[in-house]
Amino acid sequence: MGKPVGLTRERILDAALALVDRDGLAKLSMRRLGAELGVEAMTLYHHVPNKDALLDGVVERVIAGTRPSPEPGLDWIAGFARSLRRALLAHPRVVPLLASRPISTPGGLAMLERALEALAEIGLSPIEGASLLNAVATFAVGHVLAEVPADTEPDLPDLAEYPRVARAVADGLGTPADHEARFESVLKALLSGLGPAL
Repeated sequence: MGKPVGLTRERILDAALALVDRDGLAKLSMRRLGAELGVEAMTLYHHVPNKDALLDGVVERVIAGTRPSPEPGLDWIAGFARSLRRALLAHPRVVPLLASRPISTPGGLAMLERALEALAEIGLSPIEGASLLNAVATFAVGHVLAEVPADTEPDLPDLAEYPRVARAVADGLGTPADHEARFESVLKALLSGLGPAL
């Protein structure tokens, strides 16, 4: 039996990502995704063998949105970190998935291969390049996890007893501008420390 006409892996992954963006990871199932696409759930298995493959494909779709600068070097690495953060902020409900699943699809591995090729141009071996990418990606994912608002606001006590915390909040702690500034500050420190090694 052939694959249904008009249905592709890319279309399925795009629909899965849209569903997660709208309703959250917990609501993603093959049955619900099939309903979104107007097909039986079993039809999806012609393109994605199981739920794990679907989740891996969603990760691939998100990281496909990263666009570092074309020139290798520290600017390339900084561009990768900024681009990854933007892609994650565009799909905040997928961030926990990226934090827990390694890149394992052919599309994801092809992107990793291109990244390691760019880092090889500045003298990094595959293991050095992979370690650097992992460090920067882990920082970006962790930072976005802290940036994404929780489903419920915490019930904070009166901050009068915590004047320094109150001052930090009054000065903009936790605002988008604060997150941006802290991301750039730590990224700069991270790359400054890595610079001599590169």
